[in-house]
Amino acid sequence: MIRVLVVEDEELIAEAHRTFTERVEGFTCVGVAGTVRAAVQALQAHQAAGQPVDLVLLDLGLPDASGIEVAVASHHLRPAPDIIVISAARDLAVVRDAVSRGAALYLLKPFTFASFRERLESYRTFRESLIGPGARTVISQADVDRAVESLRAPASRGTSAKGAAVETSAAIARHLRDAGDGQTAAEVASSVGVSRVTAWRYLERLADDGLVTRDTEYGRAGRPQVRYSWTG
Repeated sequence: MIRVLVVEDEELIAEAHRTFTERVEGFTCVGVAGTVRAAVQALQAHQAAGQPVDLVLLDLGLPDASGIEVAVASHHLRPAPDIIVISAARDLAVVRDAVSRGAALYLLKPFTFASFRERLESYRTFRESLIGPGARTVISQADVDRAVESLRAPASRGTSAKGAAVETSAAIARHLRDAGDGQTAAEVASSVGVSRVTAWRYLERLADDGLVTRDTEYGRAGRPQVRYSWTG
């Protein structure tokens, strides 16, 4: 069983990641941390107990520091956990930094369970090919290439807007159009009457479709706030 630590400060999103993890065969969530400090402490505690974490699902926008610090700290553990970044950050420099610090995969929020499952299954294949029960001590270049290739999950079939409630999407789009000024997901949720996470997912879909722009405001450390404005 692959032991997973979820690092995410938004409680609803963290619970969603924990639930998603438990639904994928071969994975179990052993803890949730909402800060860099809590994540590092959890990793060290599991290590000391002889039950190290295998995989960290890592958000980058944490309240006390960037999630990258978790990846940096984990490098000192033996064995070191693998990292899958789960973030709304789309800046190329951020992605490059995450990969250079050891992230095996980078999954953009929002996403569907199907997309999440594909990444975890790709990681499981990679892990089994190199350190699983059938892994060999001596491997060829072809073995390495196959293992690395397994991390390249196909484009998710679950990222389309299929199944999205047309009425909810229309209500959110209408609200943004009439609001004039940029709105946060929380503000949209309050006005439209949906949860903040639901509003956020629909706003991200609208942004990906080019109907909404994102404006990131940086406040306290690691906690950027995104405002969405209608452009359609």
